[in-house]
This record gives sequence, C-alpha cells and structure tokens, in this order.
Amino acid sequence: MKELPDCARCKVPVDKRICLHPDGIGPKNCPTLNFATEYKTEFQQALETSKEFAKLASLQEAACYQNRFNDKSLHATKPRLIETVEFAKRIGAKRLGVAFCVGLTREAEIVANFLASKGFEICSVMCKAGSVPKETLGLTDNDKLRPGTHEPMCHPIAQAKIFNAVKTDLNILLGLCVGHDSLFFKFSEAPVTVLAAKDRTTGHNPLAAVYALNSYFRWLKD
Repeated sequence: MKELPDCARCKVPVDKRICLHPDGIGPKNCPTLNFATEYKTEFQQALETSKEFAKLASLQEAACYQNRFNDKSLHATKPRLIETVEFAKRIGAKRLGVAFCVGLTREAEIVANFLASKGFEICSVMCKAGSVPKETLGLTDNDKLRPGTHEPMCHPIAQAKIFNAVKTDLNILLGLCVGHDSLFFKFSEAPVTVLAAKDRTTGHNPLAAVYALNSYFRWLKD
C-alpha cells in the first residue's frame, strides 16, 4: 500500500510543489506523484462524467475575484450567499432545496426569501421533519437533550428523500449537525453545497476555533 497522502503537512515550499508547478517536486507520500499517474485513466473517466459541472465550478471560482490580471490588487468580492446564487444559475438550477437545522429557523427564512427573490423555486425542509422519536434509534430517555419529553430525531435522510421526490436541482445545507450532514450527502440525488456549517459555540464559524487554537481555544488541546 502506498504511503498515506498528507498534503496538509507538506514541507515543500508552495512555489516548488509539483501540484502547483509542472517542474515542481513533492515528498515521498505526495498524491500527485504516487496516485495521479497510476490512476490517471480512472480519474479522467470520473471527470468526464461531471466535466461540465466541474468547468462551471471553476468559472464560479474565478468570478469571485476582481483584478484577476493584477496579483497586487487581486481580491475577493462576493460572499458565499451570492456565490451560491450565481453557481445555481450557471448550472441551470430552477428548484433549490434548503435543508436546515431547527436552530437556524430564522436564518432559513431569510435565505429562502433571498433565494426566491433571485427567481428560484424553493423547497425547504427542517431537520425534525417526520417527527420520528429518538427512541426509534435505540436511544433512551437519558440520551436526549431534554429527558422526559418527546424529542424527534434529526432526520437528514427524510430531508434528502423529500428533495429527491420533488426533484430539486441543487440542495443547500444550512447548519446541519456533524454526522447528520454526512447522511444528507449520502442520500441526496441532486448536487449539494454548504452555505453554513453547524458550530454551536462560535456562531457557526468553525474556523474561529482553528484560528484561536493556540490562544482562546487552547483548552481544546487538553
């Protein structure tokens, strides 16, 4: 078995990496060196099935910047909300699915109204749709957030299946929990993008803990 790729901890200077420069170099566990050649045909075959989608995604990436021909003044200009609208239009999406957490109900209404104002048909489904009790999963009363109450499970499978039934063209995740989002990805037939990732302690800004891991969030290391 090849050594596991670990690009996140690559020690090769950025301006010398083979993934970015044709004449670059890479460490012994470099995926560009170890996998790209052996799996080139497989990668290419997979790309062919989604080539147009990938092309539009790359066009959207570039469209988020101004002064692209001047490195000194290159800067991003669009929030992800606008990126999502523009990309949905690029792929010809008409009906959008918004899968949201009950904790972001207010935000979901704002997003749904905004997307509708841009000409999209909106189908939004909250995580508790179906009202399936957590006992169905084999959980006990002590496993609930509020013991002694009827506590419906989060049901991303139901959210995805409903979107499949109404044939959404693109689904947007708004604050689904870790794990629940994974299930949604697994069962959604339409492409999925994430507008917001759930993070209860940072106002849904997961990178806040990353940026402050050596200061305000250093207690996480313990």
